[in-house]
Amino acid sequence: MHSQYTHIVLGLGATGLSIVRFLATKGIKPLVMDSRRQPPGAEALAKEFADIELLAGGFDCRYLVQASQIIISPGVPIDTPEVRAAIDMGIEVIGDIELFAREIADRKPCVVGITGSNGKSTVTTLVYEMLLAADKSVAIGGNIGTPALDLLPQGADIFVLELSSFQLETTHSLNCIAATCLNISEDHMDRYSDLNTYREAKLRLYPQSRFVMYNRDDQLTYPLEPMNQNNFGLGVPEGDEWGLSDGKIFHGDSEIINLSEVKLIGSHNHANLLAAMALADACGVAKEAMIEVAKSFVGLSHRCELIAVKQGVSYINDSKATNVGATVAALEGLSSHLGDIYLIAGGDGKGGDFSPLAEPLANITQLITLGRDGPKIAKLKAGSLQVTSMAEAVAKAAELATSGDIVLLSPACASLDMYKSFMARGDDFKHCVESLDDGE
Repeated sequence: MHSQYTHIVLGLGATGLSIVRFLATKGIKPLVMDSRRQPPGAEALAKEFADIELLAGGFDCRYLVQASQIIISPGVPIDTPEVRAAIDMGIEVIGDIELFAREIADRKPCVVGITGSNGKSTVTTLVYEMLLAADKSVAIGGNIGTPALDLLPQGADIFVLELSSFQLETTHSLNCIAATCLNISEDHMDRYSDLNTYREAKLRLYPQSRFVMYNRDDQLTYPLEPMNQNNFGLGVPEGDEWGLSDGKIFHGDSEIINLSEVKLIGSHNHANLLAAMALADACGVAKEAMIEVAKSFVGLSHRCELIAVKQGVSYINDSKATNVGATVAALEGLSSHLGDIYLIAGGDGKGGDFSPLAEPLANITQLITLGRDGPKIAKLKAGSLQVTSMAEAVAKAAELATSGDIVLLSPACASLDMYKSFMARGDDFKHCVESLDDGE
């Protein structure tokens, strides 16, 4: 071992690169380690920082125990033995969001923090669009798109950050204007011992915010202790709450917009819109800017995205539904649809419990499963069809569906057993749908 490093970056990829860039601006030359032999970002690191050493294929404790600070990427579990050994020796282990928080600590609160099991990206984007519509200086990133540290040079007045449970595990001092936990359902059970441990990671965001917005329809999102808080939900609002009444969005007794004017499909997306409006309101966004966005925002790719109507059948791409809760939300959001629903599901279940799918599956016409855990999901509905490819799934659904029906890809699983990402899975679905006969 030739050198002693004060700072070590664990995990490369986009986040690790952003950490290296940030440390470089502080005159710090870190050592980078990654458990993968060929980590993503290795070429970019070598090109951008030829003098920074990368140790791939494992974590070397000899370096870790001599560091003063370890900055860990979200993909590296905090319970990794080498990381735990460093923590036990009193070495500080933080993530990129905590570095970001410390960098902006001397500013007045300028972050909107958004976490939850499902809907994070949609709400983060909605809040961003509403702030833009209100002519605010704003940047968007975190667990979506641009890593938080790479946002700092943009010089924005407000940062809208999507935050994962992994990121929140190592974040302590994020001073948010407003924050929300949208919902909590089983996810990443291959990394958490139980649902409550996962919930605790999510709710770490609340004490780091001046104002908290929780989901009154999901008790797991309620703050653990009283704070400056409000809530949103699909029922009629009381007092200053956000909610729905007579097919309209209300803030307290103030009407905002009729749902018939909203582009987003499904009750789960209406909940997302309520949360976004509440957060935007906390940032001083006027009602008119919120309405402008609500009337035009059609949703994000791979998130309940209507991609085509073929022979009267609507094909919806919800490939971003990488956990059970997301698929339950999609099915419940479409429960008022008058036609039949054909669901394509399956993939890598990440150790999750599929039983919450049983009730919503009872209300669909046909379940088609694929992927590693497809057989487990298939057991939840009699008459399920099991296939081996997306092309086969789409062809079978198209054969069965008739005009007025919906074919929904909402896998309830991660994609890595068959695809490199949920985006690649959604793109395959789109390609298969586009290949179908349009009919006369």
